[in-house]
Amino acid sequence: VYAIAPFNFTSIAANLCCAPVLMGNTALWKPSKTSILSNWYAYKMLEEAGLPPGVINFVPGDPVEVTAAVLSSPSFAGLHYTGSTEIFRRLWKQIGDQLENYRSYPRIVGETGGKDFIFAHPSADVAPLVTAAVRGAFEYQGQKCSAASRMYIPESIWPQVKDQLVEATRSLPMGDVRDFRNFVSAVIDEGAYKRLQQAIEGAKEDPQCHIIAGGECDDSQGWYISPTVIECEDPRSYSMETELFGPILSVFVYDDAEMDRCLDLVDNTSPYALTGAVFCSDRVATDAISERLRYSAGNFYINDKPTGAVVGQQPFGGARASGTDDKAGSALNLLRWVAPRTVKENFMPPTAHEYPHMG
Repeated sequence: VYAIAPFNFTSIAANLCCAPVLMGNTALWKPSKTSILSNWYAYKMLEEAGLPPGVINFVPGDPVEVTAAVLSSPSFAGLHYTGSTEIFRRLWKQIGDQLENYRSYPRIVGETGGKDFIFAHPSADVAPLVTAAVRGAFEYQGQKCSAASRMYIPESIWPQVKDQLVEATRSLPMGDVRDFRNFVSAVIDEGAYKRLQQAIEGAKEDPQCHIIAGGECDDSQGWYISPTVIECEDPRSYSMETELFGPILSVFVYDDAEMDRCLDLVDNTSPYALTGAVFCSDRVATDAISERLRYSAGNFYINDKPTGAVVGQQPFGGARASGTDDKAGSALNLLRWVAPRTVKENFMPPTAHEYPHMG
């Protein structure tokens, strides 16, 4: 099984190969180029714990070359992937083009992108809502597939939410990750920095977008993007629709009377369906919204931020463009890595070919 790991979660990297191995397979571990060291330490920990040689094979290197070699092997039996949607689709096509070369049809399991949402009902409690927005959007610099990226707030509570959100966002300390007093640090590399900087500049030039907090970019010592909140008059603006994978939260303020229409926007604005949250103090409304957004998020949160799925309690994954929804951290995922075999043994085999109805 070919396990392709992302840069942002070392524990996920280890899980991608350990899950198939637990079910009796061998795995090839391909770390992200920007997290090789942390992945290497995780691999060495497995070895120290007694992992036999050759069961998990740690192979850093050029992703194109490594992938070409793995996918050309007749022994390739599966892909366990976490990363971008674009690369996952490309890998699926490569596998499909080589099906006749494999000994069996490969299992393909992937968790990819997200444009994760927070939806506030008019009855939402403002303080928890703001806390969830700040933590959900800006922890880890927003560099996780579950990070809150778009938020829908009713006009009736927006003034309170705006004041508290802007104040909290501007107060976030930013600096070296080794100083635990910091809430935000640099993004992963120069490519991420430039992409996020371009998105912020685009918002500044868009007359329907208003940066109400943040918007600063500094690459003088590291790649720092300040936590940024963009108020968007157009719910289809670039930052409302596009996965940015950084500390940028876009907000659309909706008319309380147009809540049903706004729920349609939540469901249809993005091709993804990974995580989402609703904040609501009305139980009947909460249940109705949850049902309305049934297919909008594989991990759905009520009065909580749309991040931080608890291992062993909240199996993680989404559908649509977010992946195969095979729920990492659960038996559902593990079962993808076995080949069931049914055995029948007859202790009273028939001795004549005629059936009773034949007379």
